[in-house]
Amino acid sequence: MELLNKLNWRYAAKAMNGKKVSQDKIDNIIEAARLAPTSSGLQPFEIIVVKNQEIKEQIRPIAWNQSVITDCSHLLIFAAWDTYTEDRINYMFDLTNEIRGFKNEGWENYRQQLLKMYPQQDAEVNFNHAAKQAYIAFSQAIIAAAYEGVDATPLEGFDPDKLDEILDLRAKGLRSAVMLPIGYRDTDKDWLVNLVKVRKSTEDLVTVIE
Repeated sequence: MELLNKLNWRYAAKAMNGKKVSQDKIDNIIEAARLAPTSSGLQPFEIIVVKNQEIKEQIRPIAWNQSVITDCSHLLIFAAWDTYTEDRINYMFDLTNEIRGFKNEGWENYRQQLLKMYPQQDAEVNFNHAAKQAYIAFSQAIIAAAYEGVDATPLEGFDPDKLDEILDLRAKGLRSAVMLPIGYRDTDKDWLVNLVKVRKSTEDLVTVIE
């Protein structure tokens, strides 16, 4: 299967060569993330695409000085809602009604259930839930990058508070969850490039209950 071959090809590149990824490939990667499933279809996150080299240079020191941050083509930052609010929930339900062209009683009842639940919860609980949804889209972006023959390096090693400050995310009701540098591997500098991919066997990973 072509997709599995591409997933076997991909790895978390530790060094990138600065080559720019074409816009059509970036668009496809972002579109794959946009199409990701999320709880109740709320899509409680945004994707910040950093092309600006000066901003990348600011981010690198608060991310363990990882070179892929400055040597990548595009730096994708998945930023989750800081909490669920009535306005945010209503926006997505209203958008659904507008696009589909009708209202559904069951759907509207479900809206009310969410309005009675999420906004009353602790903001940290809501952020953690939203961040999990961002990770689903993040995963699809990784798969899409592999399909496009582009390297993508998942990064959790950064100071989220400082990243939020650099990008002024808190003012937008967002908090950074995870980063994804997009680019091309530097085969001369990456110690990981020629090492065999190691994963658990299917037998160790999967339990089938019949």
